[in-house]
Amino acid sequence: MKFKIILGTLIVAGCAQNSGVVPMGNDTYIVSRQAATGFSGMGTLKADAMKEAYAQCQKSGKVVEVIETVDAKPPYIMGNFPKTEITFKCIEPKA
Repeated sequence: MKFKIILGTLIVAGCAQNSGVVPMGNDTYIVSRQAATGFSGMGTLKADAMKEAYAQCQKSGKVVEVIETVDAKPPYIMGNFPKTEITFKCIEPKA
């Protein structure tokens, strides 16, 4: 019985966290991605977050302008898992 409780807790605690695109006003948004463990790389997280950013801006025929990126720093232990946070604007494409 104790094993099931511990296993359930680890599964819930190990879930990846993704914010989705969150509007901040004035065509500015933030999106974040966090890995479920310390064993995955930052590259996939950042790529997935950027895909979400581009999809958001494409809805209105605009392009992404990255304002800021914040990444978790190693070592990736004790809950400090790989995480990226991207703040961006949707702007008119340049001719």
